[in-house]
Amino acid sequence: MLVNVEVILVSSFTANGAGGNPAGVVFNADELSSEQKLKIAQTVGYSETAFVSRDEKVDFEVSFFTTTEEVDFCGHATLAVFASLYQKGIVTVGSYVQRTKAGILPVVVESDGKVVMEQQLPQKLDCFLSQGLLYKELSDLIGINSKVLESTQLPIEVISTGLPDVIIPVPYGYLDLLAPDDELISAFCKKHNVIGFHVFELCKASPSSNTQTNITASCRNFAPLFGITEESATGSASGALACYLSEHLTLGNDYVFEQGRAMNCQSIITASVELDNGIVSKVKVGGFANDIGTLVVSV
Repeated sequence: MLVNVEVILVSSFTANGAGGNPAGVVFNADELSSEQKLKIAQTVGYSETAFVSRDEKVDFEVSFFTTTEEVDFCGHATLAVFASLYQKGIVTVGSYVQRTKAGILPVVVESDGKVVMEQQLPQKLDCFLSQGLLYKELSDLIGINSKVLESTQLPIEVISTGLPDVIIPVPYGYLDLLAPDDELISAFCKKHNVIGFHVFELCKASPSSNTQTNITASCRNFAPLFGITEESATGSASGALACYLSEHLTLGNDYVFEQGRAMNCQSIITASVELDNGIVSKVKVGGFANDIGTLVVSV
């Protein structure tokens, strides 16, 4: 027998109420099978849909599905979940805990509606250049000259704060010029067991005319292996990038990232790290979200 499931559609990491990255949110998902969740996620068609269930020990259990499979964690879908819970009066301002396949993770809802999620401590899983992987190989995948890529003199690393992403710096002014090859990136990610590429350029120290906020870096995220050609806001990779910057550059411990510009869908993501004797002891990512509608799916 088919059941009708309501999906709340939410745009996460919005900039002044606009832009952001859409996610689906399903409450009361306890009785849904993995097959039903995947079908719902495919029908919604967003990069991720989150499913919220009861949990005996923490506040909520949340699972995340792309249009192709379940993933351990999703930052912008987590933001969508807790913003929706707050906006619908299910939770109030305060601290909560979610169970995910990436671990037990705290989430805070602030008085202005901003949601700040704690992520896993960073795991540096690879440094490709230290293994002799040439800049040329990666530059071909994203459509940039290898000498330009090399000119940053920064490493290219795989870091996970929930999902493993390749963190790739490019010089200022080159981010919008990238020409990613979905097929080659997918093959690379499958070979190296990573989710995607998170490419960033450091911004000049001047206020953004759109957000009146000092932007630390502008970013683009490519995960075609999981059906995501490009994503306008990526919470998990933003946590990984914050950890990367805290290790390799002296920019403080609080960051503001812009993403989605190349898609005409600007997103603003805040991130921070806490250090203990130079080692990251806490990673947080936050932002705002807006409801953009609902959808009923029969499964």
